[in-house]
Amino acid sequence: DVQLVESGGGSVQSGGSLSLSCAASGYTYRRYCMGWFRQAPGKEREGVAALVTATDHTYYADSVKGRFAISRDNAENTLYLQMNSLTPEDTAMYYCAANSRVTCRSPSMVLGPGYNFWGQGTQVTVS
Repeated sequence: DVQLVESGGGSVQSGGSLSLSCAASGYTYRRYCMGWFRQAPGKEREGVAALVTATDHTYYADSVKGRFAISRDNAENTLYLQMNSLTPEDTAMYYCAANSRVTCRSPSMVLGPGYNFWGQGTQVTVS
């Protein structure tokens, strides 16, 4: 299996920045895609950013394009999410996720449901 542990959440003022980290362990061959998702109270979980591990192609939700950046450090087995120009609408619990299904590599699937390994989440609050 794959284990994921997020860190780096917190509170920030509107316009500020935060960086999230996700430490991954377990079977690397089972991580075709890795991504960040978020869920605000009363809202559905949404895909924020993802990358395909074989190509490092990145994908973003329209709401965060130009403000968020996903990256990874293979040596450290760590996934990152740099978040800039934060607004109160970015307030949510942020989750790191991995997808062991090769179909996740499709652009239509990479930010969608189907991720089968999840971290415990880290709270981001923007005021």
